[in-house]
Amino acid sequence: MAFAAEGMWTLDNLPTDRLQAAYQFTPTAAWTNRMMQGSARIAGGCSASFISKDGLVMTNHHCASECVDQLSTATKNYMQDGFLARQREQEVRCPEIELNRLELITDVTSQVKDATRGLQGEAFKAAQNEIKATLASACIGKERETVRCDVVDLYHGGRYHLYRYHRFQDTRLVWVPEKDSAFFGGDPDNFNFPRFDLDIALVRAYENGKPAAISHFLPFSKNGAADNELVFVTGHPGSTQRQLTMAQLDTIRDLGLIGGLLELAELRGVLEQFGKSNPEAARISEGTLFGVENSYKAMFGELTALLDPALRERKLAEEAELRRYTAASTALASSVGPAWDAIAAAEQAYRQLEKPYVLIARGRAFNTTYFETARLLVRAARERSLPNGQRLPEFTDGKLPELEQQLFSSAPVYPAFEQVKFGFSLTKLRERLGTDHPLVKQVLGRQSPEQLAAALIGSTRLGDLAVRKALWEGGQAAIERSDDPFIRLALAIDPAARALRKDYEREVESVVERNAELIAQARFAQRGTGDYPDATFTLRLSYGEVKGWEEAGQPVAPFTTLAGAFERDTGVAPFALPASWLAAKPRLNLSQPFNFSTTNDIIGGNSGSPMVNRNGEIVGLIFDGNIHSLGGAFWFDPRLNRAVAVHSGAILETLSVIYGATALVHEIRPD
Repeated sequence: MAFAAEGMWTLDNLPTDRLQAAYQFTPTAAWTNRMMQGSARIAGGCSASFISKDGLVMTNHHCASECVDQLSTATKNYMQDGFLARQREQEVRCPEIELNRLELITDVTSQVKDATRGLQGEAFKAAQNEIKATLASACIGKERETVRCDVVDLYHGGRYHLYRYHRFQDTRLVWVPEKDSAFFGGDPDNFNFPRFDLDIALVRAYENGKPAAISHFLPFSKNGAADNELVFVTGHPGSTQRQLTMAQLDTIRDLGLIGGLLELAELRGVLEQFGKSNPEAARISEGTLFGVENSYKAMFGELTALLDPALRERKLAEEAELRRYTAASTALASSVGPAWDAIAAAEQAYRQLEKPYVLIARGRAFNTTYFETARLLVRAARERSLPNGQRLPEFTDGKLPELEQQLFSSAPVYPAFEQVKFGFSLTKLRERLGTDHPLVKQVLGRQSPEQLAAALIGSTRLGDLAVRKALWEGGQAAIERSDDPFIRLALAIDPAARALRKDYEREVESVVERNAELIAQARFAQRGTGDYPDATFTLRLSYGEVKGWEEAGQPVAPFTTLAGAFERDTGVAPFALPASWLAAKPRLNLSQPFNFSTTNDIIGGNSGSPMVNRNGEIVGLIFDGNIHSLGGAFWFDPRLNRAVAVHSGAILETLSVIYGATALVHEIRPD
């Protein structure tokens, strides 16, 4: 009998025996390669897919929303009105979207482990950074503009793989619907089902000024997904914590989630207040507000899961079983046995470091684009003067194209909004560290957070692209000469920030990584490589079925229809359909399936993933999970966890009937 399948599988280690046993389907090498070549990653944190030979790419509206915001103005609000390029000459370049297409996976475990063997602390971290930089640099060669290579940590150090990507940095907006249809139901419906969202965006990859030629793209299915059908999701799940120790999970619960939720709740109030000041403020801040509300709901679900006694008992039992297995093994007991206690000690060390590390080293106290730009410029000037293997990992040669795209972006920056965000984050710095903390005194001096935010943002010139380019090209000398207040602030706190980062790497990160490698050895000895690794924002495949579930004793059907969207429409946000939908209603096939649920195992980062049938044809577009999926960071419950997708038929129906995008429909389905 077919069963709901747990797992986010790397494409070089698919569960072929399980698929054959459950569904009489075995992916061939050609099928798997087509899935790899047809899938894409948005470097900023989403998934996507190539859907035509001319570089057309499908993702979610909320994955392209930053581009839509950046291209919008007070008089052209594409978030509100949507955008459609009826001719390719009208397609507009997104300032900051980089697309990656995976082309090759190479096992480099032996090289990484040989380079770090016998090392601890700072020496371990330095050697690991150097070998990763060396491997990535050799992989890229002289193709920096079109190739990206990342060394990926799988099974928490059990394996290291080198992923080679084709890099597309010229990505242009083709079509997005209005936000009122893409996010119909707003925050109340988010992570819930039934849903009625057209959460889709189409962009196009360009190379040398022309649409990229794509030989392996994913065609649309003629009929779309059907009830109980076997379906696959190929995407880039961001992060899961299913193989962490209990000590690590307790830290996530106590510091990451409880503290994070409190701060997000406050920030949401600040953003809402700013947005109410005038319509332009509302437009400027709505993307950030969406991100805060989405994160709050996701983190609350994760906290609920970690507070669930049943989940805790399950995790404790899993850890105890592996520790007993390790203790009983003469080959593992002495080398691996102490690993759990070492990680627990490192987590306790992190609890002492957490506040200044997060606020200063990671920059949470300086929440403004201007400071992010200043820190990038200050650090790049120093790091680029060092040999590639000795730099901070984010400044190695292979990472520079993405940094340059961010730094030289044409996206607008809004000083009034930046001042509100910056002032709030400075307030949290003073609140969390205390008025008398040396770093608080160094940053604020005798000014209030609001006064400092106003003074710095009122006199910075980092919003000027020419100024940023001059500082980048001028290197350390230009940075030292600069009198920009954000450059001076970044320079002033950089020694403390680097010292905190060193403390974290020495006392926490290196200890956890070294001992996680040992635990991975025990897990491999016990179970082999038949398990999937935790998510790492790399390409994975999950399989499942189109299926609803039972909620409080009542069945939840797996499909909604276009008719249901009109039935749910109240005319008042967030349940107000756009005028384009109301006008097209008489011409729509209202029985067309709209959104649907499946048993696929997904997590944040899978947004924008294609859903395909066994023929490799697109039947849906992942955009969310149900409320039960929020605990999926820590475990998968096949009874309740559901992925939520837009039906491929609804995409074609709305494109054609509501938006009149017949050329795009023909490009997607030429027949």
